[in-house]
Amino acid sequence: MASGGYEIPNEMRDLAEKSVEQARKAFDGFMEAAHKAAATAEQHAADAERNVRATADSAVSYAEANVAASFAFAQKLVRAKSIEEMMAIQAEFARGQVEALSRQVETLTKARKA
Repeated sequence: MASGGYEIPNEMRDLAEKSVEQARKAFDGFMEAAHKAAATAEQHAADAERNVRATADSAVSYAEANVAASFAFAQKLVRAKSIEEMMAIQAEFARGQVEALSRQVETLTKARKA
């Protein structure tokens, strides 16, 4: 025994040391899980950002294509020589726009689900 004081038994010190070590291991495990969760969240955010950017790029591209098709339609229309030709140009344009819109919506829907 130490002079005039109470000595902590070796068993209690060993138990306290083991408890601290177990707490350290538990904390390390918690921190590892927290780092993994943060990395996963960051990856999901990056994926979402890429998807939003790709969708926006597609939408702009589709808008440009639709406007170009409209100008081409207008040029054909003003060059038409008869009402019948104008009606044929109008029907062709309408069919083309419906097909284009269907493809665009399908592509955007697939991209959104990905």
